[in-house]
Amino acid sequence: MLPGPNPPLGGPVSYFVYILASRKHGTLYIGVTNDIARRVFEHREGIGSKFTKKYRVHRLVYMEAFDDIRYAIQREKTMKEWPRVWKVRQIERDNPEWDDLTGKLNR
Repeated sequence: MLPGPNPPLGGPVSYFVYILASRKHGTLYIGVTNDIARRVFEHREGIGSKFTKKYRVHRLVYMEAFDDIRYAIQREKTMKEWPRVWKVRQIERDNPEWDDLTGKLNR
């Protein structure tokens, strides 16, 4: 069993698994990165992912932090295998309105 996401406060956080959405209940994209603010910017500028550019998947609606890239990659793979209803449930548990969380990244 892999350790869970979101290491304790004060611990190093270097990797993120995230979900982008085109709109509430719209198209979803799951990714992993070591710089969430930069990666969201790249998605919005159409850099790096043809899928997010084509389907305009730019709204950051969910993210988990990890201190080890191996766990982050494993979590990304696991989430990509989930049925859509599980992904929606995961988003709505923490972000019921599907608000764009990008503004909270620099706080």
